Amino acid sequence: MSGRQAVRADATEPLYVACPDGPWTEAQNRFREHGRLVVHTTWGAWAPAALLDPALPRLLDRDWPRYRQLPNAEQRLGFAASRYVMKYTAAAAVEACVDEIDLVYQPGGRPGLRGRDDITLSLAHTDELLVVGVSRTGPIGVDAELADRDINFDLMSGHVCTPEEEARLSALPVSERASRLLRLWTLKEAYTKALGYGLRRRFSTVGFAQEETGAAVLAAPVSDAADWEFRTHRVQGRYLVSEAHRRDRAASQAPPGDGRGWV
Repeated sequence: MSGRQAVRADATEPLYVACPDGPWTEAQNRFREHGRLVVHTTWGAWAPAALLDPALPRLLDRDWPRYRQLPNAEQRLGFAASRYVMKYTAAAAVEACVDEIDLVYQPGGRPGLRGRDDITLSLAHTDELLVVGVSRTGPIGVDAELADRDINFDLMSGHVCTPEEEARLSALPVSERASRLLRLWTLKEAYTKALGYGLRRRFSTVGFAQEETGAAVLAAPVSDAADWEFRTHRVQGRYLVSEAHRRDRAASQAPPGDGRGWV
């Protein structure tokens, strides 16, 4: 099997990037072929590189004051690592140098790239995990949770589920309810992040159904429902990562950068 065929086979799986060294060539290949990319790592793997980088204040740029104001070292480490992962991932996607990547934030907090309205970004973190999604073919949102997170189904289902979803999950064996609710929760958070709403939209107003293949689809009547794709994966053996992506049919399929490199 050729390297390009391997990229096709694994393209829906989030890509693990251990450190700033990558693998960015594989990331670039996925982005070129599919127009979007989701990567995952741990902040502990990236924090040393960020903290030892003399260019840290410059690379954090407008995030530097926020970094300085965080109350403890662990939060600062995680914050710096998350911004580095976003910048390196975006740089690989658009084939630019990392120090050329200028992160901006919309009023709702969604990150983006200055001067590149065609590129959308999403960030998620939980425990030690960092997840970044980047797309040039339409909005993208990612969310993550510990797969074994202990949640109270009776307490949380009314906040997460539509009445139809709650009835469907309630009919499952007790042993399955919490895990199915957690998957639904991450899908809804990824979806609302892609829309730019985040936690400002009540999850119980967003309905999902499940096709025979197991794929999640929007259940409520939404005009662009057919353009949305949803995926959930287990990564690093202990996390659920969900992705929501709306394919913009008018999105350009041109190469994403000028080929100058991204290191």
